[in-house]
Amino acid sequence: MKSTVEQLAKIGIFATLNQTELERLQEHTVIRTYRQGEVVMYEGDRIPEKLYTLLSGSLRVAKTAAAGKETILRTLFQGDIFAAPALLGNGIAPATVTAETDVEVLTTQREVLLAAIRENPEIALRILAVFNQRLQQLHETVHGLVSERAIVRLARFIHYFAVEQGTKIADNSVCLEKRFPYYQIARSIGITYEECVRLFKKLKPFVSYSRGGKINVLDWEKLEALASGEEID
Repeated sequence: MKSTVEQLAKIGIFATLNQTELERLQEHTVIRTYRQGEVVMYEGDRIPEKLYTLLSGSLRVAKTAAAGKETILRTLFQGDIFAAPALLGNGIAPATVTAETDVEVLTTQREVLLAAIRENPEIALRILAVFNQRLQQLHETVHGLVSERAIVRLARFIHYFAVEQGTKIADNSVCLEKRFPYYQIARSIGITYEECVRLFKKLKPFVSYSRGGKINVLDWEKLEALASGEEID
């Protein structure tokens, strides 16, 4: 199934395109649906030369070590582009991408995208901005794994998703819209499942965790302070 012009217009990197340019691009797009738990691509797969964009839902990007341990690198949401090596590298998937929910993935042929970039170089700048932001996040993650306490990394994880994915007010506290099982948090911040459970107990005065991955922030100021590396009594 092809995308609509309206769907393309909502993708950040195409924000500067006019109607004619969007219509030209739209003719060379494909939308594929993946069910929750389905793998979009496996680490090491040869992937076609296309731009991959998430239209709806969320995707988990993870790498598996030789010993079998999985590390979650990031979670992708609506509008995110991914699988950079398909455009700029060796065409080998650097990680496994799995649907966390039912998702729609839009692909655009590389040759068509390059033609659009020649007409509107702003597209390339926007793509580079996305990859630069991810590189900065990677640097911060590596720095955190080397030098930050695990409880600070946990606080930053909670704070990040509260800001990026939104919250709602429930039971006189701030509740994260997205739910996270212990194993996903643990694999995202480089700790064990057991340590994750233990750290949430330490956060209990200002963060609560309940069955189903529901996270409530009871004291936003203390969470922000801990996420910035401050000592909390």
